Amino acid sequence: MEYLIIIIAVVAVLALAAGTLFFLRPSRRGPGRAAPPPAPPAPPGPGGTPTAEAPGATAVAPTLPPVTGPAVVAEAPLPLAGRMVRLRGRLARSQTAFGSVLLGLLSREGLDDQAWEEIEDTLLAADLGVGPSRQLVDELRTQVRVEGSRGPEAVRAMLRQDLIAAIGPDQDRALHVGRHGDRPAVVLVVGVNGTGKTTACGKLARALIGEGGAVLLGAADTFRAAAADQLQTWGDRVGARVVRSDREGADPASVAFEAVREGIDQRVDTVIVDTAGRLHTKAGLMDELGKIKRVIEKRATVDEVLLVLDATTGQNGLRQARVFAEAVDVTGIILTKLDGTAKGGIVVAVQRELGVPVKLAGLGEGPDDLAPFDPAAFVDAILSG
Repeated sequence: MEYLIIIIAVVAVLALAAGTLFFLRPSRRGPGRAAPPPAPPAPPGPGGTPTAEAPGATAVAPTLPPVTGPAVVAEAPLPLAGRMVRLRGRLARSQTAFGSVLLGLLSREGLDDQAWEEIEDTLLAADLGVGPSRQLVDELRTQVRVEGSRGPEAVRAMLRQDLIAAIGPDQDRALHVGRHGDRPAVVLVVGVNGTGKTTACGKLARALIGEGGAVLLGAADTFRAAAADQLQTWGDRVGARVVRSDREGADPASVAFEAVREGIDQRVDTVIVDTAGRLHTKAGLMDELGKIKRVIEKRATVDEVLLVLDATTGQNGLRQARVFAEAVDVTGIILTKLDGTAKGGIVVAVQRELGVPVKLAGLGEGPDDLAPFDPAAFVDAILSG
């Protein structure tokens, strides 16, 4: 019996000691011990995805090559379609006086010979040209004599119809751009310095890229200091590669040829070649322009030769146009600065002189202010006052 009591006592003492040790053992997250800091996140891999990290290994972020490619266009270009209608207000500001005078003269009662001379003088002052002015006056006199009525709305409708007819609504004003089979379209842009030629190249490139095309610019104006830099700025701005020479005064025909070759290799849609703003009175420079076209055509067809004219130069612009047309086959006209002090009749005069249409009109300084020329929108702007 005594042994049984001793055994029970020993067991009780051992159990008590074990319980005490259990409760005295410190907790891993108990008071007095801070939780360990969280493990640092794994470094990002390509595209921002965390990389898996092997146990005990030190993660190293991968070295990525620099991203290259065309510049990112900050603002989406406006669609080419309907641009002239949207910009009609700018056009109207410089043309309203011309339209208002014509409307006022034609609305008079009892138009006599003196009144018709005033109408013809107004048309001549608007740079319409002698031949087109007389033709338009003859047509108006016939209509007035036949119809008799000269209320404001009737006069406006009659004048609108005749002006649109004088501009030529049926002329093909489409730009021949975009790929032609296995080659890009080639657009040669020519004109005198100061007409906005290089700027027109950049704006046209922006418009074509905005419509989903790939464009390459050729800086063949190697005579004017900073001309290539100006075109490069446009290329960076709109996302177009620029082919240029690092040497000022380099052979422009060689630069143009290289631009076309590069455009073919890169499978772009359109190559736009900017040429020197040649003095149209210098025969040697005009011969150089013809050489550029011939050299390009060893590799590809020149689809467009666009002559840039400053609309504010009036009859002087017509003299420039004649000489350029003799040096190279002009296919269309870009008429810039129509929103300034331009006289709207120059549109009719230059088309009659060259036998080619005005295809694009510059209506401001913004990047989207180059618009496909729309005869109806142009005349409506003239007569909006």
